[in-house]
Amino acid sequence: MYCLVGLGNPGAQYVFTRHNAGFILVDYIQNKCNCSPWQGEQLYVYSKCENSILIKPLTYMNLSGEAFPYFMRKFSLKLGNIIVAYDDIWLPLGKIRIRKKGSDGGHNGIKSVIDVLQTEEFNRIRIGIGPKPTEIRMAEFVLSEFSDEELSKLYKVITMAKEAFEVIIKDGIDKAMSLYNSKEVE
Repeated sequence: MYCLVGLGNPGAQYVFTRHNAGFILVDYIQNKCNCSPWQGEQLYVYSKCENSILIKPLTYMNLSGEAFPYFMRKFSLKLGNIIVAYDDIWLPLGKIRIRKKGSDGGHNGIKSVIDVLQTEEFNRIRIGIGPKPTEIRMAEFVLSEFSDEELSKLYKVITMAKEAFEVIIKDGIDKAMSLYNSKEVE
């Protein structure tokens, strides 16, 4: 059983912010596939799909890792079957990057996950939200909403990320990396 963990911030004021790209992806999959309604736990919500589980930590981005031990125990998940989806300021909007491991790259949500899991070796789908304009502070940028034009492009990227997740489940992460790491949506 695979588990896709989308990182983001809970609350209506954050729904369409750049930092919620991970939440947007799991919401999209939950809506498009044969998945159960979201069910609540103390630190996360989950939805069961045909061959996967979707998770949204409710701890806010910077504490995302705190939910991992709880859902990993509840669903008897192995680290190799978890994929973490999140926004990446260093990738342009229109691209995703799939990786098996890596540093936090300055992303506080991933830093929290690494701190809790005590490893950098977990699968990721990074969703490009960049580039950040130089005149805007990082926190202001990631907590800002996508423009209508950017949302149109984001949903193409989210569709591509959903397809990549399906390839990971069916054919493995190496196949997904070879198919999607060089693609870019218009």
